Amino acid sequence: MSTPKTKILLLSLSIATALAACKKPEEPAATPAADTAAPKALTLDQSKLPPFSAFQIGDLDKTANACTDLNAYANDTWLKANPVPGDRTSWGTFEVLSERSEAIQHQLAEQSAADTAATGVEKIVGDFWATGMDEAKIEQQGLTPIKDELAAIDGLSDQAKITDYLRTSAAKGQNGLFGFGAGADFKNSEVNIAYAMQGGLGLPDPEYYTKADNKAKLDAYQAHIAKTLELAGVAADAAAAQAKQVIDFETRLAKVSKTNTELSRHVELAYNPVSLADADKLTPNWSWTEFFKSQGVAAPQMFSLAIPAFHEEVSKMLADTSPEAWQAYLRFHTIDGASPFLSKAFVDENFAFWNKTLRGQKEIRPRWKRVLGTINREAGETLGQLYVKTAFSPEAKTQMETLVGNLRTALKARIEKLDWMSAETKQKAIAKWETFTPKIGYPDKWREWTGLSTSRDSYLGNVLAATEFNYKFDLSKIGKPVDKTEWGMTPQTINAYYNPQQNEIVFPAAILQPPFFDPKADAAMNYGGIGAVIGHEMTHGYDDQGAQFGPKGNFENWWTDADKHGFESRTGKLIAQFDGYTTADGGKVKGDLTLGENIADLGGLNTAYDAMKVANGDTPDPKTDGLTQDQRFFLNWATVWRRNFTPEEMAVRLKTDPHAPANFRANGAPSNMPAFAKAFECKTGDAMVREGEKQVVIW
Repeated sequence: MSTPKTKILLLSLSIATALAACKKPEEPAATPAADTAAPKALTLDQSKLPPFSAFQIGDLDKTANACTDLNAYANDTWLKANPVPGDRTSWGTFEVLSERSEAIQHQLAEQSAADTAATGVEKIVGDFWATGMDEAKIEQQGLTPIKDELAAIDGLSDQAKITDYLRTSAAKGQNGLFGFGAGADFKNSEVNIAYAMQGGLGLPDPEYYTKADNKAKLDAYQAHIAKTLELAGVAADAAAAQAKQVIDFETRLAKVSKTNTELSRHVELAYNPVSLADADKLTPNWSWTEFFKSQGVAAPQMFSLAIPAFHEEVSKMLADTSPEAWQAYLRFHTIDGASPFLSKAFVDENFAFWNKTLRGQKEIRPRWKRVLGTINREAGETLGQLYVKTAFSPEAKTQMETLVGNLRTALKARIEKLDWMSAETKQKAIAKWETFTPKIGYPDKWREWTGLSTSRDSYLGNVLAATEFNYKFDLSKIGKPVDKTEWGMTPQTINAYYNPQQNEIVFPAAILQPPFFDPKADAAMNYGGIGAVIGHEMTHGYDDQGAQFGPKGNFENWWTDADKHGFESRTGKLIAQFDGYTTADGGKVKGDLTLGENIADLGGLNTAYDAMKVANGDTPDPKTDGLTQDQRFFLNWATVWRRNFTPEEMAVRLKTDPHAPANFRANGAPSNMPAFAKAFECKTGDAMVREGEKQVVIW
């Protein structure tokens, strides 16, 4: 992201703004609003789709030993033959499936754009595509789409004007200073309340500003700020001075911000219920009463003012930071946030820092892929409706429902057999199990897009229209019952998630492909792939975060003291296991940052293995290519995690990603499972065999 971080960390989902302090350009001629008529079926040329990345016997690296390094044995041959492409920062199973999804979306977007009489979701997709691909028009417009915004920033001469500007910008969904939006109440998950979160930083984590070993990246960021301002017409000397002001501004915010590790592991930080009156006392230079009014949100009895020290500091900065520094900060983020949608010079500079310098991406992605990315961020469910109608099989959904049912049964059996948990806590864990809600493929009810007006006049205009539309849609939820039909991912996303406040597990259509899922594959492959993913998402209900939420999704303690201690002693061993992993260039994995995902991997793989054994019953094991079912189960698990990274991308992920690097995920869970050691005839002392006190058993 090139805009300040404005995430509200609501567990597995987040609320984010797409542009910072960027005004909607002059309105084009009025266009009909999108209607909600069912999209028509578009055509799909299968010959234009890239192949899958499914497990193949020829991928095995026979020079490696599964008992020493499962990932190397399963994936090294493939990884050596598939380096990270120039327009990527990582390359593996997820990216291969993403390419396939993008190829499908490409065809759908082109067909939508070709129909100039389209309405509804096809019109929205077509307008975004047509304007995003019209490079000549974008070049001709130059800075025109944001000139009014920049002029407004130039006029911010005192605190009152700055405060008014921040409110006005936020009302258009362009609040880069802090996160604000709706989320389920931690204490009553049936109702949405407002959350205000920290934000304001350009770089991915506060440690980029506060730790000496990140100085090179901070210096590069400062140079990028100056260059961006120069492109917008600021003289070189003035641009350099303003860049220093931006760095000082953000460093001050960073010092009162929580790190990604703190936010990931301490979910309670998101919940700090206060009244408007108490919030106003905490931030005397920033009236929350006036802010809610300016956003069109009725004054609530309470809202969550998360990370209060951050908001206190912003209030102080409104009083003691010069208008010139505020202007520099807002000016840069306005330009930088808009840069991907402006002329080539801005696109190139934006890419040069955020992608190349920060993450090691050598080449910019083709324009058509970048435009698809914009559609997915701003109006993803419109494209999702077209994707599902064209590319998703109802049979796949039916088979997935069976798999989910089998995994549910296996998880319940594992909970009932736990020897470290009391009957009292088990009863509560089963009560939570009983309320799991699975969502497969796509929403039962599509989101309403009426009211979003797009056109063929301006790419950035469409982006800003969608930004404001989405923000207002989100704010409209505050004070209302939670809509449990909503999804936090689009159907075309290669991913899955668990939402503890709704106790739901969600599997988008696009992930239901090899190596995760293949309707024609045997149980070993499907349970080692999507089965482990299903188990993973279910286990998130009992990871270090999910375990703090009860059956109805409320933040509550359902553990006895002894059981909680037993749980924490086991998760502590998992932290230690992953703390011991080091990347090839010496980077250290953070066991505390990645704990939740590692718990889910371990519980999910064990649960999937149990479910596979039940599904296969007592039938003889028909070896395939000389491999047993158990071997194929673990090999397909490893195949899911085959992935190369650029060194720069790996460095960023080690600081910010709650998922451990892929090779350690491939090895981490199996090394704690006796079934793996038995499958590959591993011996005590082998690296992939953790025994005794080292073995981690949780769920």
